[in-house]
Amino acid sequence: MRKPKKIIHKTNPSFALVVDGETEVCYLQMLKRNERDIRVSIKPEIPNKKSVEEQYNLVCDLSGKEFTKVFWVIDLDTVIKEDNEAPKGKKSPLKTFEEYRTDLITNYTNVVVIVNNPCIEFWFLLHFEKTSKYFDTCSSAETQLKKHLKNYEKTQKFFTKQNDDIYLKLKPNLKAAIDNSIALGNFDNENPKKAMCEMDLLFKSDELKKHFE
Repeated sequence: MRKPKKIIHKTNPSFALVVDGETEVCYLQMLKRNERDIRVSIKPEIPNKKSVEEQYNLVCDLSGKEFTKVFWVIDLDTVIKEDNEAPKGKKSPLKTFEEYRTDLITNYTNVVVIVNNPCIEFWFLLHFEKTSKYFDTCSSAETQLKKHLKNYEKTQKFFTKQNDDIYLKLKPNLKAAIDNSIALGNFDNENPKKAMCEMDLLFKSDELKKHFE
């Protein structure tokens, strides 16, 4: 595992969020745009490659820079899919992720790992439903989400429409989503293939929680 670097803190809180898709980036950018009273710099980061190893390496690198906290937001459905398709005898991608996660939360005091299973759309869904149903693909979670957001699309075009600010659409139910997320519990190595959303770890962080209580 990587050796932790010396942590340098800026006077004003700053968050780096390592994500694996544009959907997360758009959501976070809209959060920043709409919550102007938040005095926390939020910077989404997408690695050049989206492998779990590449994401882990980027988290490690950012943890030693100027950020107060580094959040790794990972969609577990991709990891589970790779795990199911891994050739026999090859190291389990899910096991690799679990090792990375353990290393980060054990050795990096400014790193927070956020697991969404299957994906960020499940977080969106929790704004409308308190559910523990396990969606084994992101597309199945999207289908359920569209019962509440009928025009939702996982496309750049959708997120750049002037009148389709996903953060503002969801904000009235944000507290419910946080509560629903907490109710599902945290990632469990013994039972990773279950409905899970840890986005509450971002909104309940010391630097942000006063804005969302």
